[in-house]
Formats: sequence, C-alpha cells, structure tokens
Amino acid sequence: MSANAQKPLPFQYQFAAGAVAGVSEPPISIPTPTHLRTPTLKSNPNLTTNANSASRLYRGISAPILMEAPKRATKFAANDSWGSFYRGLFGVDKQTQSLAVLTGATAGATESFVVVPFELVKIRLQDRASKYNGMLDVVKKIVQTEGPLALYNGLESTLWRHILWNAGYFGCIFQVRAQLPKVEPGNKTQQTRNDLIAGTIGGTAGTILNTPMDVVKSRIQNSPKVAGQTPKYNWAWPAVGTVMKEEGFGALYKGFIPKVLRLGPGGGILLVVFTGVMDFFRTMRGENV
Repeated sequence: MSANAQKPLPFQYQFAAGAVAGVSEPPISIPTPTHLRTPTLKSNPNLTTNANSASRLYRGISAPILMEAPKRATKFAANDSWGSFYRGLFGVDKQTQSLAVLTGATAGATESFVVVPFELVKIRLQDRASKYNGMLDVVKKIVQTEGPLALYNGLESTLWRHILWNAGYFGCIFQVRAQLPKVEPGNKTQQTRNDLIAGTIGGTAGTILNTPMDVVKSRIQNSPKVAGQTPKYNWAWPAVGTVMKEEGFGALYKGFIPKVLRLGPGGGILLVVFTGVMDFFRTMRGENV
C-alpha cells in the first residue's frame, strides 16, 4: 500500500513521527539566511571574515534547534488532522490536489503559532547590533520592555511564510507521488525513492513560494516595538512592497540559495523519516505496512 493511501494513525503517532523527522534535518545552515536578510548586516560586507563574526553566525542556533521537534511534529500531525477534517467537510473519501494544498496551508498556519517565539529569539540574537546574552535574556528583556505579547511580533508574516511553504510542500508531494511509478506493496526501497523525490521537489517549491515572506518576517521581528512609533517593517505585504521599492525584487530572495539547498533536500529527508517512523508505528500496532 502506498504511503499516501494508508489509513491515518491517531494524532499522537503522527505528532511523534513528525518530532523524529524534525530532528533529522541538519542544523548546520540554519544561521545563514537570517544574516543575509537583515539590513543591519548589509552595512558591513566584511562581517563574515573574522572570528567574532563567525561565532555570531551561530548565535541563536539553540532556538531553532529546540524548535525543530515541536515545529515538524505540528506540521505533519496538523496536516493529517486537517486533511481528515476537510475530507469530512467536503464529503470526499480520498485526498485531492486542491485539498492537499488547502490542508498544507492550514497546517502551516497552525505550525506558525509554535514557531514565532523561537524565530523571534533567533533573529534578535543573530542581529549584528544585538546586546542580548542568550535565549532567556532575549525573552526577559522583550517581556520587560515590549510586553509579553511582543513574543508574537511577526505572527502575521510568519503565518504567510508557513502557509505558503506548507501549501507548496504538501501540494507538490501529492502531485509528484501521483506521477511517480507506483510503489509495490512492501517495497521499502521504492517508497523511500518516491518520498525522497516528492519531498525534495515539495521543499524546493515551498521555498520558492515563501522566501519573500521569510525576508520580511526577519525584518519585522528585528524591529522592536517602541511606544508611539510605527516600525518601518510592520505588516507582511506592505513590507514586501517596501523592500521591492527600496532594494529591488532581488532583495526579496536574499539568502535563497542556502535556504533552498537546506529545505529542498531537507524536505525529502523529512518525508522519508516521517513515513519510516509511521510505518514502524503501524508494525508495532500490528497493522499491515
């Protein structure tokens, strides 16, 4: 039975499989895109040529590492749960292309609420002008100076970022799986091949779609809230217009190459690991795989 035709397991199994898949993605390239996107770093072209700058590239890396398990767990569990909800809502038995995009987008929106505080901490730490001394110091100072709700600064742009990525990712996975040779029952090699191809294409498509939102999200979250002042980068779509007007369309794709090199193959690895862990759970439960 193909992976996308199997009966979904209960939520807790999907969540656990997503968590395992999340920690399978190498964190080595996590810092790079943020530094290419934040304007404060643009003013110093020699930033990455000295030891202090090299160490700063990895400031804030603990936040995204801690985020990966709950983030990916929420992604996959929410996608399957929303898929079941929409199939019931629209009265269809099987997933369709349009439903794959819709469930992916909704799962992305759900995932955003888990992601925002971690992303905010990472971006504040990685800013060249940062005066924070670690994750807890970021949280403490943001709450003290900007209020607890400021931990969700950039939620709107993060919603768009994850809606677009997950819609592209899961939408492509559904379509690519349908185009690839059918997996023979029990053939793990064929299943892994198809999942790796579908996930990689999906990760690449999602990255192409969401990189502009990732760029403006980084700028929005790097703009502290000051009473009586409206930040230059405040809402996602107006921020996209501001970046294009001031820096050109290419600025919306700053950091795209390192990001797609991570999230393209990373999307394939995520899907392979998630499917493998789900198959393990099915075997453990005595279900046919």
